[in-house]
Amino acid sequence: MTATGTGPLAGVRVVELAGIGPGPFAAMLLADLGADVVRVDRPGGAGLAVDPAYDLTNRNKRSVIIDLKAPQGPGLVLDLVERADLLIEGYRPGVAERLGVGPRECLARNPRLVYGRMTGWGQDGPLAQRAGHDIAYIALTGTLGMIGEAGGPPVVPANLVGDYAGGSLYLVIGVLAALQHARNGGAGQVVDAAIVDGTAHLATMIHGMMAAGGWQDRRGVNLLDGGCPFYGTYETSDGQYMAVGALEQQFYDEFVRLLGIGDLAPARKDLARWPELRTAVADRFRTRTRAQWTAVFEGSDACVAPVLSLTEAPHHPHLAARDTFTAYEGLTQPAPAPRFSATPGSVRRPPALPGAHTADVARDWDLPALAAAPAPTPVQEA
Repeated sequence: MTATGTGPLAGVRVVELAGIGPGPFAAMLLADLGADVVRVDRPGGAGLAVDPAYDLTNRNKRSVIIDLKAPQGPGLVLDLVERADLLIEGYRPGVAERLGVGPRECLARNPRLVYGRMTGWGQDGPLAQRAGHDIAYIALTGTLGMIGEAGGPPVVPANLVGDYAGGSLYLVIGVLAALQHARNGGAGQVVDAAIVDGTAHLATMIHGMMAAGGWQDRRGVNLLDGGCPFYGTYETSDGQYMAVGALEQQFYDEFVRLLGIGDLAPARKDLARWPELRTAVADRFRTRTRAQWTAVFEGSDACVAPVLSLTEAPHHPHLAARDTFTAYEGLTQPAPAPRFSATPGSVRRPPALPGAHTADVARDWDLPALAAAPAPTPVQEA
């Protein structure tokens, strides 16, 4: 089948009410896969001191500026909604309703619409109206408490686990599932994607292991949390690190052989001797540089890899061969994922500058009122 290059979501129209964090990332993912995402920016921007020309979560989108507090603002958004398949918003519960663009108004205008709501705490519950950020959401679900060394404090995994894994990706799964339902003859609906729900869901396997007695409810002492000496990171002689994941016996055997401790390593299944094994592994890794150990394990099934920085990663031979990163208009960035054999996604547009596409959207979505409406001056690239 010939690849079209348009993405599997070509023809899907998305309205994104501008926000920060997981909502924009979810909309970017939809746009990467070919959806026509129109971001409704507010006058004055999102409130973050970020040059919009470098906000990669707004790539592949188009932007219009609509003041939802102006008399004509809600009506213009509802005009977009009438022509859309999906809407994404990340306001606190009740804000969209007060602005006149809540689910009741939007679904009345377009009964097949999928209305995606992205919040940290969810649309209801005792904390629903409270402010929060990724770190609080993952703390409350027990996820943050899993991460870190035994006896040490929890380690913050940037905002990847909550905002993006537990938030954005669950929102995308939800709205696409609801879109499938609507296109099969069902009604539109509201998708309540709460970061606390998604983050808790991510730990499903761990909860099962804990129930079975295979996971202790404390960090740094388990198979996959750094407590296991053959699943963790080790410092090299040049202050860099290697990552080890030699869980299965055959991979472990190759690991200790290439590391050069095959005759010294105690039995891997003897948990009482794990500290001894960890010391042996750590001492050995400190005898060479990261580059030297990378060469030792190259081409093996020992499940060992160098820990690269963000700037180093795009140059790794495997990632370069797969084009895992791409350069578009001078900005190196992760390429769209996952990959499709017939309808690949692509980076087609740079980050959308607020208000830069009003005329194009008005034409393509057949909305002359949008083009005619008085609009604030678009935010220009700094």
